Amino acid sequence: MVHQLVAAFQIFQRRAGEGAIVASVLRPSVASREALQAFHDEDYLDYVLDPLPPNKRPNHDTGKEFGIEDDCPWFRGLNVYVPAVAGATLAAAETLISGRADIAIAWDGGRHHAQKSSASGFCYVADIPLAIMLLKKAKSPKRPRIMYLDLDLHWSDGVSKPLSNQHPPSRILTLSVHHTAPGFFPADQLAHLTSEDTTDPYTLSIPLARGASASTFATIWPSIEGIRGAFMPDFVVVQCGVDGLAGDPMATWNWSLAVEEEGSLGWCIQKVLSWNHRTLLLGGGGYHSANAARAWTYLTLLAAGKQPETEMPIPEHGSWPRYAPSFTMEIEKGSMPDENQQDYLQMVNERFAIIGRRIRVDSTNDI
Repeated sequence: MVHQLVAAFQIFQRRAGEGAIVASVLRPSVASREALQAFHDEDYLDYVLDPLPPNKRPNHDTGKEFGIEDDCPWFRGLNVYVPAVAGATLAAAETLISGRADIAIAWDGGRHHAQKSSASGFCYVADIPLAIMLLKKAKSPKRPRIMYLDLDLHWSDGVSKPLSNQHPPSRILTLSVHHTAPGFFPADQLAHLTSEDTTDPYTLSIPLARGASASTFATIWPSIEGIRGAFMPDFVVVQCGVDGLAGDPMATWNWSLAVEEEGSLGWCIQKVLSWNHRTLLLGGGGYHSANAARAWTYLTLLAAGKQPETEMPIPEHGSWPRYAPSFTMEIEKGSMPDENQQDYLQMVNERFAIIGRRIRVDSTNDI
């Protein structure tokens, strides 16, 4: 649906005038096994890259030891899917490294729960760590810094945890804004609010309570800006999960999309793009298919230098009936109360200001 809607808006068929942003589609190649082994264990790859169904393999292995169960079942074509998703994200990252683009998008990527040796949370391949590791190898006068920003409803365990506790000053910084609560997936100490005296100021978390809205994100955005200013990355990777938008079946946040609303998803992404770092935009969670397609198409329009409006009608195309009843880009606002208290949000900003100063000292000493 996402790719059909992007195509329906003819974003890539408009001639660029003077000073206009040129947008084009890059056909990626599938990732090689060698490329996947840069992060994944060989035993896991042996399992997911085997085209045979589990019941037709010599040992009839069900795959439970590799997380192939429950929300990550085996399916026909898994052996093609894993290298295809990774290949798309790696191709987008390579486009940034080569200088062919300042912004690269892979909405099929963003699988931030996949582990080195197991699938998890609908994620079978760790395309994000693979891309970050590739960006880290980019040739430049100085060793590149990569900032990873995760805006998904769920904590980025498959990225933040394996990239944590690197030798300071780290060249990789992860910052996840997410929801946490007892029993909410995934549970981990690193998902809690990062303390100002953390031993790892390059692995950061900002958990938000139920009902998080544009106002919530606008309030904490100075923390994100401050960390970016202290770290000064060469590349920014953003996981644009949309399961926090109003109307998503997760029904946990009440986030909005329209760029005109301060703190909305569109507003946040526009702020990231205004940093003028080479930026990789990835997909993520989102369980209302029509709204996910709306959101990622909207962000594609922003990245292409357009000024989208949520009232824009959906162009007629094959999936047009699925955008009923409004048939517009608008994501209906919810009425869920925002449970994020101002004193907590202020504490987040104060704490992250301290962390930012620590990072700035490290960065200055690393020049």
